[in-house]
Amino acid sequence: MAKKKKKQAKRGKQRGRPQEAPVVTRVKFPNKRNGEMFARVVDIYGNDRMQVFCQDGKHRVGRIRGKIKKRVWIRRGDLVIINPWAFETEVKDKLGKCEISWRYLRHEIAWLDRNNRIPEILDINNITF
Repeated sequence: MAKKKKKQAKRGKQRGRPQEAPVVTRVKFPNKRNGEMFARVVDIYGNDRMQVFCQDGKHRVGRIRGKIKKRVWIRRGDLVIINPWAFETEVKDKLGKCEISWRYLRHEIAWLDRNNRIPEILDINNITF
């Protein structure tokens, strides 16, 4: 005879003080000397790879850097910093490759947007697929 499972009590939201918006004290910028640039995630392929639309107007296949692979979840539409692979030869009908090294949080994106640091080409509504 099968045992009946006990119903677990539903837990509501945690009570207490409301969450305050985090104060932006420092925001990471792409290092132009090393070739880093802003990009938006367009599509997720799986296996830590995704298609990104870069600041220079190109689409690339981005690979999540191993250091942040398990710590950061990247979704479609996120603003990231990428580092294009310089050692790769460009082929006409093939997407270039890059490494995703940083993902911005919501309050950091708001700060960048208020201070006009995000390039207009990366506006989420203007990206061509």
